[in-house]
Amino acid sequence: MTKKLLLTFALVLTFSVSFAQEEWGTVDRNKVTMRELPPVWPGCEDTSGDPAAMNKCFTTMLSKHIAKNFKYPPEAYKNNDQGRVIVDFQINTEGKVEIISTSGGSEALQAEARRNILQIPQMKPGMLAGKPKAISYKVPFTFKTGK
Repeated sequence: MTKKLLLTFALVLTFSVSFAQEEWGTVDRNKVTMRELPPVWPGCEDTSGDPAAMNKCFTTMLSKHIAKNFKYPPEAYKNNDQGRVIVDFQINTEGKVEIISTSGGSEALQAEARRNILQIPQMKPGMLAGKPKAISYKVPFTFKTGK
């Protein structure tokens, strides 16, 4: 009888803990998994709460932003300066862009890629366990003159 009572109590307690953690993460035995929410780009507010929809909207808006603001540096184009630049950046806990590093390509191409990324609008920051969290991204830029 005591074993049955203890087992029932343990199951109820486990269910309660798992249910209580569902909003921010999950508990699997003694491993806790926290749910990370991406930053919310302006115009993506209606997706709040659904991480997959938020990620998709963020990616779509980032792609549109890069395409809309892309400018080939005139001098680099004239000199047939081509290459691939990778910008490593984060959306900090205040929702602002911070460039971590740039690599590849010439200095002129790197400067243009940084300029493009720095024009990303301020947004609601990413969250982890209900607290703001800086989230990092890497974006490649391919510069080709077509000459």
